[in-house]
Amino acid sequence: MVTAAMVKELRETTGAGMLDCQKALKETDGNMEKAIEFLREKGLATAAKKAGRIAAEGIVKVYVNDDKTIGVLLEVNSETDFVAKNEEFQSFVTNVAKIVADKNPTDVEALKALPYENNETVGDKLTALIAKIGENMNIRRFKRVSGNVCSYTHGEGRIGVLVETENKLDGASYEAAHDVAMQIAAINPMYLSKEYVPAADVEKEKAVIVAQIKEDPKNANKPDNIIEKMVGGKINKFYEQNCLLQQEFVKDSEFNVESYLTSKGVKLNNFVRFEKGEGLQKREENFADEVMKQIK
Repeated sequence: MVTAAMVKELRETTGAGMLDCQKALKETDGNMEKAIEFLREKGLATAAKKAGRIAAEGIVKVYVNDDKTIGVLLEVNSETDFVAKNEEFQSFVTNVAKIVADKNPTDVEALKALPYENNETVGDKLTALIAKIGENMNIRRFKRVSGNVCSYTHGEGRIGVLVETENKLDGASYEAAHDVAMQIAAINPMYLSKEYVPAADVEKEKAVIVAQIKEDPKNANKPDNIIEKMVGGKINKFYEQNCLLQQEFVKDSEFNVESYLTSKGVKLNNFVRFEKGEGLQKREENFADEVMKQIK
Protein backbone atom coordinates (compact mmCIF):
# COMPACT_ATOMS: atom_id res chain seq x y z
CA MET A 1 0.00 0.00 0.00
CA VAL A 2 1.33 3.41 -0.99
CA THR A 3 1.00 5.92 1.87
CA ALA A 4 1.21 9.71 1.93
CA ALA A 5 4.37 9.43 4.02
CA MET A 6 6.02 7.31 1.31
CA VAL A 7 5.08 9.81 -1.37
CA LYS A 8 6.47 12.64 0.77
CA GLU A 9 9.75 10.79 1.33
CA LEU A 10 10.19 10.02 -2.37
CA ARG A 11 9.39 13.61 -3.30
CA GLU A 12 11.97 14.94 -0.83
CA THR A 13 14.56 12.45 -2.10
CA THR A 14 14.12 13.08 -5.81
CA GLY A 15 12.47 16.49 -6.05
CA ALA A 16 9.95 15.04 -8.52
CA GLY A 17 6.28 16.06 -8.47
CA MET A 18 3.82 14.53 -6.03
CA LEU A 19 1.73 12.77 -8.70
CA ASP A 20 4.86 11.43 -10.39
CA CYS A 21 6.08 10.06 -7.05
CA GLN A 22 2.71 8.45 -6.36
CA LYS A 23 2.73 6.81 -9.80
CA ALA A 24 6.31 5.58 -9.36
CA LEU A 25 5.49 3.94 -6.03
CA LYS A 26 2.41 2.25 -7.47
CA GLU A 27 4.39 0.96 -10.45
CA THR A 28 7.05 -0.51 -8.13
CA ASP A 29 4.71 -1.87 -5.43
CA GLY A 30 5.99 0.64 -2.88
CA ASN A 31 9.68 -0.23 -3.27
CA MET A 32 11.47 3.06 -2.58
CA GLU A 33 14.73 2.21 -4.37
CA LYS A 34 12.91 0.94 -7.46
CA ALA A 35 10.67 4.01 -7.40
CA ILE A 36 13.72 6.29 -7.41
CA GLU A 37 15.13 4.34 -10.36
CA PHE A 38 11.74 4.53 -12.10
CA LEU A 39 11.79 8.32 -11.84
CA ARG A 40 15.36 8.51 -13.06
CA GLU A 41 14.55 6.34 -16.06
CA LYS A 42 11.68 8.65 -16.92
CA GLY A 43 13.94 11.67 -16.56
CA LEU A 44 11.71 13.12 -13.85
CA ALA A 45 14.23 13.16 -11.02
CA THR A 46 16.81 14.73 -13.30
CA ALA A 47 14.36 17.41 -14.35
CA ALA A 48 13.57 18.23 -10.76
CA LYS A 49 17.25 18.80 -9.96
CA LYS A 50 17.40 21.38 -12.73
CA ALA A 51 14.46 23.26 -11.23
CA GLY A 52 16.72 25.27 -8.93
CA ARG A 53 18.68 26.80 -11.81
CA ILE A 54 17.85 30.29 -13.02
CA ALA A 55 15.61 30.44 -16.08
CA ALA A 56 15.33 34.04 -17.24
CA GLU A 57 15.68 33.58 -20.99
CA GLY A 58 13.00 32.02 -23.17
CA ILE A 59 10.20 33.57 -25.16
CA VAL A 60 7.07 35.68 -24.91
CA LYS A 61 4.55 34.08 -27.25
CA VAL A 62 1.68 36.08 -28.75
CA TYR A 63 -1.27 34.08 -30.04
CA VAL A 64 -4.46 35.50 -31.57
CA ASN A 65 -7.25 33.30 -32.96
CA ASP A 66 -8.38 33.59 -36.58
CA ASP A 67 -11.27 35.99 -36.00
CA LYS A 68 -9.17 38.16 -33.66
CA THR A 69 -11.56 37.80 -30.71
CA ILE A 70 -9.17 36.01 -28.31
CA GLY A 71 -5.54 36.86 -27.66
CA VAL A 72 -2.96 35.25 -25.39
CA LEU A 73 0.37 36.44 -24.03
CA LEU A 74 2.46 33.60 -22.62
CA GLU A 75 5.96 33.70 -21.13
CA VAL A 76 7.91 30.46 -20.92
CA ASN A 77 11.45 30.74 -19.60
CA SER A 78 14.60 28.74 -20.24
CA GLU A 79 18.15 29.07 -18.97
CA THR A 80 19.68 30.10 -22.29
CA ASP A 81 18.65 31.91 -25.43
CA PHE A 82 19.95 28.94 -27.41
CA VAL A 83 17.20 26.69 -26.05
CA ALA A 84 14.61 29.41 -26.70
CA LYS A 85 15.39 28.99 -30.41
CA ASN A 86 14.98 25.22 -30.27
CA GLU A 87 12.12 24.13 -32.60
CA GLU A 88 10.69 21.66 -30.07
CA PHE A 89 10.66 24.32 -27.34
CA GLN A 90 8.96 26.81 -29.65
CA SER A 91 6.39 24.24 -30.74
CA PHE A 92 5.59 23.51 -27.09
CA VAL A 93 5.13 27.21 -26.31
CA THR A 94 2.83 27.69 -29.32
CA ASN A 95 0.70 24.70 -28.35
CA VAL A 96 0.42 25.87 -24.75
CA ALA A 97 -0.68 29.34 -25.90
CA LYS A 98 -3.45 27.71 -27.96
CA ILE A 99 -4.51 25.67 -24.92
CA VAL A 100 -4.79 28.88 -22.89
CA ALA A 101 -6.94 30.41 -25.63
CA ASP A 102 -9.21 27.35 -25.83
CA LYS A 103 -9.50 26.36 -22.16
CA ASN A 104 -9.06 29.67 -20.30
CA PRO A 105 -7.30 28.26 -17.19
CA THR A 106 -7.32 30.35 -14.01
CA ASP A 107 -3.58 30.23 -13.31
CA VAL A 108 -0.33 28.48 -14.21
CA GLU A 109 -1.01 25.46 -11.97
CA ALA A 110 -4.42 24.96 -13.57
CA LEU A 111 -2.77 25.26 -16.99
CA LYS A 112 -0.20 22.59 -16.13
CA ALA A 113 -2.99 20.20 -15.19
CA LEU A 114 -4.73 20.51 -18.59
CA PRO A 115 -4.37 17.78 -21.25
CA TYR A 116 -1.56 18.27 -23.76
CA GLU A 117 -1.35 15.17 -25.98
CA ASN A 118 -0.91 11.38 -25.75
CA ASN A 119 -2.40 11.24 -22.24
CA GLU A 120 0.13 13.80 -21.02
CA THR A 121 -0.72 17.02 -19.22
CA VAL A 122 0.98 20.33 -20.00
CA GLY A 123 3.04 19.83 -16.83
CA ASP A 124 4.06 16.31 -17.91
CA LYS A 125 5.19 17.61 -21.29
CA LEU A 126 7.18 20.42 -19.69
CA THR A 127 8.94 17.96 -17.37
CA ALA A 128 9.75 15.65 -20.28
CA LEU A 129 11.12 18.58 -22.28
CA ILE A 130 13.36 19.64 -19.38
CA ALA A 131 14.75 16.11 -19.19
CA LYS A 132 15.27 15.85 -22.95
CA ILE A 133 16.81 19.27 -23.61
CA GLY A 134 18.76 19.43 -20.36
CA GLU A 135 17.82 22.90 -19.12
CA ASN A 136 15.42 24.19 -16.53
CA MET A 137 12.26 25.65 -18.06
CA ASN A 138 9.31 27.33 -16.49
CA ILE A 139 5.84 28.47 -17.53
CA ARG A 140 5.99 31.81 -15.78
CA ARG A 141 2.75 33.63 -16.61
CA PHE A 142 0.02 34.18 -19.15
CA LYS A 143 -2.78 36.61 -19.89
CA ARG A 144 -5.86 35.85 -21.97
CA VAL A 145 -7.78 38.75 -23.53
CA SER A 146 -11.17 38.48 -25.25
CA GLY A 147 -12.97 41.09 -27.35
CA ASN A 148 -11.50 42.80 -30.41
CA VAL A 149 -7.81 42.02 -30.27
CA CYS A 150 -4.68 43.31 -31.99
CA SER A 151 -1.14 42.14 -31.22
CA TYR A 152 2.50 43.02 -31.73
CA THR A 153 5.66 40.96 -31.14
CA HIS A 154 9.09 42.56 -30.92
CA GLY A 155 12.52 40.99 -31.17
CA GLU A 156 11.54 37.36 -31.88
CA GLY A 157 9.60 37.05 -28.67
CA ARG A 158 11.44 39.49 -26.40
CA ILE A 159 8.35 41.69 -25.96
CA GLY A 160 4.71 40.88 -26.64
CA VAL A 161 1.72 43.24 -26.59
CA LEU A 162 -2.03 42.75 -26.82
CA VAL A 163 -4.52 45.60 -27.17
CA GLU A 164 -8.28 45.16 -26.79
CA THR A 165 -10.69 47.65 -28.34
CA GLU A 166 -14.37 48.52 -28.02
CA ASN A 167 -14.94 48.30 -31.77
CA LYS A 168 -14.13 45.61 -34.32
CA LEU A 169 -10.81 46.23 -36.01
CA ASP A 170 -10.43 46.19 -39.77
CA GLY A 171 -8.22 47.98 -42.27
CA ALA A 172 -7.26 51.47 -41.05
CA SER A 173 -8.58 50.87 -37.53
CA TYR A 174 -6.50 47.69 -37.19
CA GLU A 175 -3.43 49.53 -38.46
CA ALA A 176 -4.00 52.29 -35.89
CA ALA A 177 -4.33 49.75 -33.06
CA HIS A 178 -1.18 48.00 -34.28
CA ASP A 179 0.75 51.30 -34.29
CA VAL A 180 -0.28 51.87 -30.67
CA ALA A 181 0.71 48.30 -29.76
CA MET A 182 4.18 49.08 -31.17
CA GLN A 183 4.32 52.23 -29.00
CA ILE A 184 3.40 50.19 -25.92
CA ALA A 185 6.25 47.80 -26.70
CA ALA A 186 8.73 50.67 -27.07
CA ILE A 187 7.72 53.00 -24.24
CA ASN A 188 6.15 50.62 -21.69
CA PRO A 189 3.41 52.83 -20.18
CA MET A 190 2.42 52.05 -16.60
CA TYR A 191 -1.30 52.80 -16.96
CA LEU A 192 -3.97 52.93 -19.66
CA SER A 193 -5.14 56.44 -18.76
CA LYS A 194 -4.80 59.00 -15.97
CA GLU A 195 -8.19 57.90 -14.66
CA TYR A 196 -6.67 54.48 -13.91
CA VAL A 197 -3.76 55.78 -11.82
CA PRO A 198 -4.40 54.77 -8.19
CA ALA A 199 -4.87 57.72 -5.84
CA ALA A 200 -2.03 56.46 -3.67
CA ASP A 201 0.36 56.61 -6.65
CA VAL A 202 -0.71 60.19 -7.43
CA GLU A 203 -0.20 61.29 -3.81
CA LYS A 204 3.20 59.63 -3.71
CA GLU A 205 4.24 61.43 -6.90
CA LYS A 206 2.94 64.75 -5.54
CA ALA A 207 4.98 64.32 -2.36
CA VAL A 208 8.13 63.76 -4.42
CA ILE A 209 7.39 66.80 -6.60
CA VAL A 210 6.72 69.07 -3.60
CA ALA A 211 9.99 67.96 -1.98
CA GLN A 212 11.91 68.67 -5.19
CA ILE A 213 10.34 72.13 -5.56
CA LYS A 214 11.09 73.12 -1.98
CA GLU A 215 14.70 72.01 -2.27
CA ASP A 216 15.27 74.60 -5.00
CA PRO A 217 16.29 77.93 -3.34
CA LYS A 218 14.56 79.87 -6.14
CA ASN A 219 11.20 78.64 -4.85
CA ALA A 220 11.78 79.53 -1.20
CA ASN A 221 9.57 82.64 -1.17
CA LYS A 222 6.91 81.53 -3.61
CA PRO A 223 3.34 81.45 -2.21
CA ASP A 224 1.44 78.20 -1.78
CA ASN A 225 -0.91 78.83 -4.71
CA ILE A 226 2.07 79.15 -7.07
CA ILE A 227 3.62 75.96 -5.64
CA GLU A 228 0.28 74.23 -6.16
CA LYS A 229 0.20 75.26 -9.82
CA MET A 230 3.75 74.00 -10.28
CA VAL A 231 2.78 70.66 -8.74
CA GLY A 232 -0.26 70.45 -11.04
CA GLY A 233 1.89 71.04 -14.10
CA LYS A 234 4.37 68.36 -13.09
CA ILE A 235 1.59 65.87 -12.35
CA ASN A 236 0.24 66.45 -15.85
CA LYS A 237 3.74 65.73 -17.15
CA PHE A 238 3.74 62.53 -15.10
CA TYR A 239 0.48 61.49 -16.80
CA GLU A 240 1.90 62.29 -20.24
CA GLN A 241 4.92 60.12 -19.59
CA ASN A 242 3.27 57.14 -17.88
CA CYS A 243 -0.34 56.93 -19.12
CA LEU A 244 -0.75 55.47 -22.60
CA LEU A 245 -3.70 57.56 -23.78
CA GLN A 246 -2.06 60.79 -22.58
CA GLN A 247 1.31 59.99 -24.20
CA GLU A 248 2.43 61.82 -27.31
CA PHE A 249 1.83 59.57 -30.31
CA VAL A 250 5.30 58.60 -31.48
CA LYS A 251 4.50 58.47 -35.20
CA ASP A 252 2.80 61.88 -35.25
CA SER A 253 3.57 64.35 -32.46
CA GLU A 254 0.53 66.48 -33.34
CA PHE A 255 -1.59 63.85 -31.55
CA ASN A 256 -1.56 62.16 -28.22
CA VAL A 257 -2.48 58.46 -28.38
CA GLU A 258 -6.09 59.04 -27.37
CA SER A 259 -6.74 61.72 -30.01
CA TYR A 260 -4.97 59.66 -32.67
CA LEU A 261 -7.13 56.61 -31.95
CA THR A 262 -10.26 58.77 -31.90
CA SER A 263 -9.36 60.15 -35.34
CA LYS A 264 -9.29 56.54 -36.59
CA GLY A 265 -12.54 55.57 -34.88
CA VAL A 266 -10.85 53.34 -32.29
CA LYS A 267 -11.63 53.18 -28.57
CA LEU A 268 -8.99 51.33 -26.57
CA ASN A 269 -10.27 49.35 -23.57
CA ASN A 270 -7.16 47.61 -22.31
CA PHE A 271 -3.59 46.57 -23.06
CA VAL A 272 -1.16 43.95 -21.78
CA ARG A 273 2.61 43.98 -22.21
CA PHE A 274 5.06 41.19 -21.31
CA GLU A 275 8.82 41.52 -21.58
CA LYS A 276 10.89 38.37 -21.39
CA GLY A 277 12.58 37.92 -18.02
CA GLU A 278 11.46 41.26 -16.54
CA GLY A 279 11.90 41.17 -12.79
CA LEU A 280 13.82 37.89 -12.86
CA GLN A 281 17.39 37.38 -11.71
CA LYS A 282 19.67 36.93 -14.70
CA ARG A 283 22.42 34.37 -15.07
CA GLU A 284 25.74 36.00 -14.18
CA GLU A 285 28.08 33.28 -15.41
CA ASN A 286 29.81 33.72 -18.72
CA PHE A 287 30.90 30.87 -20.97
CA ALA A 288 34.49 30.85 -19.73
CA ASP A 289 33.34 30.63 -16.11
CA GLU A 290 31.10 27.68 -16.91
CA VAL A 291 33.94 25.85 -18.68
CA MET A 292 36.21 26.41 -15.66
CA LYS A 293 33.51 25.05 -13.35
CA GLN A 294 33.30 21.90 -15.46
CA ILE A 295 37.10 21.50 -15.41
CA LYS A 296 37.18 21.83 -11.61
